Amino acid sequence: MLDPRSPTVRGARVYLRVSTDEQDLARQETIVASAREAGFYVAAVYREKASGARPDRPELLRLVDDLQPGEVVIAEKIDRISRLPLPEAELLIAAIKGKGARLAVPGIVDLSDLVSESTGVARIVLEAVQDMLLHVALQTARDDYETRRERQREGVQIAKRAGRYKGRKADIALHHRILSLRESGMSIARTAELAGCSVAQVKRVTAIDRRKKDEASAAHTVVTD
Repeated sequence: MLDPRSPTVRGARVYLRVSTDEQDLARQETIVASAREAGFYVAAVYREKASGARPDRPELLRLVDDLQPGEVVIAEKIDRISRLPLPEAELLIAAIKGKGARLAVPGIVDLSDLVSESTGVARIVLEAVQDMLLHVALQTARDDYETRRERQREGVQIAKRAGRYKGRKADIALHHRILSLRESGMSIARTAELAGCSVAQVKRVTAIDRRKKDEASAAHTVVTD
């Protein structure tokens, strides 16, 4: 078993993210085992169901806050970390580096070991190449997000014109689970954890339920009056 106090063991924090409540994080879970096999001590795993275009992802913010000097942030792909506009994405990366940590994303920023072993001009060149690759990857992740959004909007417009658009089908079972947990006195955060969804989803379902109850109450009042 790896001893996290050993100077030869690198600490890591693994970030797993999917965009919606309907998606499954299971495929990304293999990253945790891969990190351990690579010799990392996994200090924590952060799992999130939220858009990468959101800057206020609670688990990502908690990860950055928890970071210790010398640790590595591991993710499956750069778009798991960010689909933010480039200036915001670079601020996020700066926050990670500001804690004395670094990213480890296969194929993008895996030159860090070479950088750490280099000195002088070679180190400067490698750092410049790494920064360039990261910059390009962050911009590509954002561009891909914008392209997907545009195609989605176009698809919706075509479906509407053809009379086929009915909106996203609600997950009735999830809604019932959320409402039951809230009615039992669970907090929004605890409900999201137990229901396996985002805090935003809990708030949205609760607000819709409250509105329906208010409308039903108002209708009842009108009829009885």
